Amino acid sequence: MDQDIKQRLLLPPRAAANGPYRRGKPAAPGGVGVGIGGGGGGGGGGVAIDVHGLKKRGGGRRSWVRVDAATGASEAVEVAKPALMRRLDLPARDLRLLDPLFVYPSAILGRERAVVCNLERIRCIITADEALVLRDQDAEGPVRMYVDELQRRLVDRADDLPFEFIALEVALEAACSFLDAQAVELEAEAYPLLDELTAKISTLDLERARRLKSKLVALTRRVQKVRDEIEQLMDDDGDMAEMYLTEKKMRMEASLLDEQGLQGIGNNVFGSSFSAQVSLSAPVSPASSPPASRRLEKQFSFARSRHDSFKSSESSQYNIEELEMLLEAYFVVIDYTLNKLTSLKEYIDDTEDFINIQLDNVRNQLIQFELLLTTATFVVAIFGVVSGVFGMNFEQMDVLKLPHAFEWTLIITGVSGAVIFACLLWYFKKRRFFPL
Repeated sequence: MDQDIKQRLLLPPRAAANGPYRRGKPAAPGGVGVGIGGGGGGGGGGVAIDVHGLKKRGGGRRSWVRVDAATGASEAVEVAKPALMRRLDLPARDLRLLDPLFVYPSAILGRERAVVCNLERIRCIITADEALVLRDQDAEGPVRMYVDELQRRLVDRADDLPFEFIALEVALEAACSFLDAQAVELEAEAYPLLDELTAKISTLDLERARRLKSKLVALTRRVQKVRDEIEQLMDDDGDMAEMYLTEKKMRMEASLLDEQGLQGIGNNVFGSSFSAQVSLSAPVSPASSPPASRRLEKQFSFARSRHDSFKSSESSQYNIEELEMLLEAYFVVIDYTLNKLTSLKEYIDDTEDFINIQLDNVRNQLIQFELLLTTATFVVAIFGVVSGVFGMNFEQMDVLKLPHAFEWTLIITGVSGAVIFACLLWYFKKRRFFPL
């Protein structure tokens, strides 16, 4: 009975081989087959899907400009993303920050062997030996200016700044200059427009002011992001220490040389100690007396670790202060740009408040005029009542038979209306409905 159940549940071998999940073969005669990579659709209505022609988003080889740290020479290279990841030990998310197909905010990331910079139109990877600047069709001019400025500073180098700091400084200077230029351009367009709005309000100027405010908000966010990145680096000593690529490279080379020297010394000592032990007649227990090479290697490694830790702590403190001063200089620049944008936003807010006050004033004047008109209409209605009463033409009205009755009626009605109007105005003034 168990075998019958298994036979009913399991597919037969032929059905499993010709099932719908087999690639490149039809599921049934006359059915629809799907061929992956153009591998045959089969059947009467077979459909082949060519996935080789589909371009992956953010994949493929990218064009970079490589600037050598030693000579300052630049060359155009094409490197794939996996090759960069293996060469520089960078995760995929760091390289995704530099992809022009994606929109990411500004970022400065310090890694073990590279510094990843995404500062406005400058996207680059800085190492101790080179700088790779991503070439983009929309930012070909800024990339060329960045490379030229970096080469000029490498040729005219007057201080002892390492290469990664020089490349980072040029990137920060380019980003700050670009943002400051946009802020100046926005100010030149905004202040005359706002002054014109305060003098005369028009729908066209209000629409221009709305678009200008949208540009201001977007530019303020970009400037604020660069400022936050610099401030975050300044507040974290560990992130700043990660950006000392040249120093880490020198320490690594020195440690490799030390290890090679210690290995040579250990091999010599081990050979001499082994020959001395062979010449001795009495055996020695290995638990009671360890080999001389092991003890010497431990002593050398302990002394080297103490020396390296002391040297690294001293040099890191000095270098961190140096990098902190570099970042602080550009923090002041970007903070000044942010202050200009903040002042412009406050000026726009003040202009909006002034326009609202003007509109409220006009609205209040209309309300006052409407109130006066309503009061005058009420006084005129009194004349309508009097004229309606005298227009009934009753024969028993003795007033109509008196001489000058019509004149006295007009005079009494007019004086009564004027008194009522004056009383209403006095009431409005007392209640401060409007100044009179």
